[in-house]
Amino acid sequence: MPSIFSKIVAGEIPCHKLLEDEHYLSFLDLRPIKEGHALVIPKKEVDYIFDMDDNDLAGLMFFARRVAKGIERVIPCKKIGLTVVGLEVPHTHIHLVPIDGVRDMDFAKAKEVDSQTLSQLATKIRDYIH
Repeated sequence: MPSIFSKIVAGEIPCHKLLEDEHYLSFLDLRPIKEGHALVIPKKEVDYIFDMDDNDLAGLMFFARRVAKGIERVIPCKKIGLTVVGLEVPHTHIHLVPIDGVRDMDFAKAKEVDSQTLSQLATKIRDYIH
């Protein structure tokens, strides 16, 4: 059964897209822990990040760097935190979160954000990625 992320890749479920190429996709998290919290995924469904082949894993990280640079131009922060939890969706994904300290990576702070707010933020970030 395809994961929710595979359905997003297929266009069956909408997302607030930040960047896409033939192998990877990034979009804003619907339940961000901080404004600008984004997900980066490979389009190929692989459950566990360390099961990815070397080239795909390296490509995912290079792609994530492009997204992170766009986020930090829009959201004031010290750095973009990166984490891989990998339990909530059986499809490899990286969380990119604007942070000023380690406590900003607290997933218990996640809350739903309205679609219009996410759409406006996605537009601003996309402008800096391209």
